Amino acid sequence: MSTRSAVSPTAAPPRSGSLSARSAGLRYGALFGPAVFGVTAAGVALPDVSASLDATPSAVAWVLTAHALALGVGTALFGRLSDSRGLRTSLLLGSLVLAVGAAVCLLAPNLGVLVAGRFVLALGSGAMTSGAVTLSASAEAADRPKVLAGFGATMAVFSASATLAGGVFTEWVTWRVALVLPALSLIAVPLCLRPAAARQGSGRPLDLPGATLLTVAATSFLLLIQASALEIAAGLVVVLAVALVLSVVLLARRVRTVPASFVPRRLVGDNLYLRTAVTGVGVYAGLFAAMYAVPQILVQEHGWSVLAVGTWLLPGAVVGAVLSRLAGRLPAAGGGSVLLALIACAMAATLASALGTENAALPVIGASLGFAAFAVTQVVSTALMSARVEPALRGGAMGLLNLTFFVGGGVGSATAGALAKSVSLYTTLGLVAGFPLLAAAFAVTLTGHGGPRGSKAPQAR
Repeated sequence: MSTRSAVSPTAAPPRSGSLSARSAGLRYGALFGPAVFGVTAAGVALPDVSASLDATPSAVAWVLTAHALALGVGTALFGRLSDSRGLRTSLLLGSLVLAVGAAVCLLAPNLGVLVAGRFVLALGSGAMTSGAVTLSASAEAADRPKVLAGFGATMAVFSASATLAGGVFTEWVTWRVALVLPALSLIAVPLCLRPAAARQGSGRPLDLPGATLLTVAATSFLLLIQASALEIAAGLVVVLAVALVLSVVLLARRVRTVPASFVPRRLVGDNLYLRTAVTGVGVYAGLFAAMYAVPQILVQEHGWSVLAVGTWLLPGAVVGAVLSRLAGRLPAAGGGSVLLALIACAMAATLASALGTENAALPVIGASLGFAAFAVTQVVSTALMSARVEPALRGGAMGLLNLTFFVGGGVGSATAGALAKSVSLYTTLGLVAGFPLLAAAFAVTLTGHGGPRGSKAPQAR
């Protein structure tokens, strides 16, 4: 990757000031943030969905599963689309998909139509998440710390307020509104179109066969790990297993043989990229698992209302905002990675401490640390990849990375659901502490590796 040539002070384009950099971070965070409502806020509404549509709890679980599947896939697909056709095109098309999905959910007469609407909604939401991380990663090097600080702080607020938002709309308005809260991203789209227009596409083909194989692999894997909770028939489990193996094998072959593969070969062979992915998987798995267990613990075992749970989780937004702003100002391959490791380790220790106790404070603290880890993970991973991946591949790379993160989240919630069937919720919370512990271990390995491949320091672009 070439270093940007020097220019005279008079010829240099004006760089955005500190206020505009912070504002950009807030806008990008508002574009991504509502996506987290798709699982956490919607989860609060599931009992009302079941009662209203006369569906079983296992059937209603598809409302969350369909969203998790489509969100991850949509993030990867629209990330690659932004590289090929431009970020503005990706955002506009994603906005249309998101709006259509929200309309279907609001008008759905039965569970089948509702699940289909949630799938479409999440595909559009994936375009928002992909666009947000790509814009953040594309900020000028001098402005990037402020952009990432604002981005992470906004993400922390959204993640910590999701349960409260879901409870408020479910109890005071209707469960249908709680299910379409990701559509709030549409408010931020007009504020992001101007910087998005500056990222023109390369015109390279999208590799639809590769995208299809990745979609089949991710879908099959997430359905298999939730087969028990979703009560999937044994015959279908076998079909999903075969589909997973075949899609992975064919995708791996395509990565090796097709230069413009949907999954770039250089990313698969990039050790830093892979370690960042594992770090994010551990954080997302820990947070999703905690958000499965913590509300149930507080409601079922301590008699809290959903609104009370949401209110007590709000301080996590303050913690996450402060820590993510700090992470944005630290070198991602130095202090930022260390900070992430410390937060993930503290989360693991807090969740593990829940074993053998019935203390309401530990679940709240553990979940709050999860919100902070979630926000800091986005800041650190975006900063690392902005210095590591060339601009032409950045949208697709960030999309694939976030697809991996969301799959990790699905693993976490599925693991917690399976454990809760045989052990107490407190024991479940203690056991899933292994996820953030894994994240902490890999976050430490990210230090000292912030530049482009083959270099020791980031190069200017």
